[in-house]
Amino acid sequence: MTKIKKFISRYEEVIGYLVFGGLTTVVNIVVFYLFDSIFGAHYLVANAIAIIVSILFAFFTNKKYVFKSETPTFQMWLKEFSLFVSFRLLSAVFDMGSMWLLVDGLDIDANLAKIITQFIVVALNYVFSKFFIFKQGK
Repeated sequence: MTKIKKFISRYEEVIGYLVFGGLTTVVNIVVFYLFDSIFGAHYLVANAIAIIVSILFAFFTNKKYVFKSETPTFQMWLKEFSLFVSFRLLSAVFDMGSMWLLVDGLDIDANLAKIITQFIVVALNYVFSKFFIFKQGK
């Protein structure tokens, strides 16, 4: 049991990111599916909506539970939020481009393309969050 506690303690941040990154991915895929398959929106519009919703979900969960970032002033919070959104928009460009390539270029089903794309997006977002956004006190 002690080995498990040490492991969890040592990799708490990575484990937290995997959990909340996984949940963010689920939010992204579910919102995409709803707008694409249920509401009939164009897949790129559905993707943009899914990205916006998942960015907001990810910011609050990463800030509070993964990186445990404290921002004592609104100005610091706004800077952190702006950085987060800016970097997530970088990964959103990849997300949108890969969706277009997979769906229009390779004729892959939009829902399958969304799942494929998310594997790389999660890794990009971890690097951005860890090294550029939630870094104070480290």
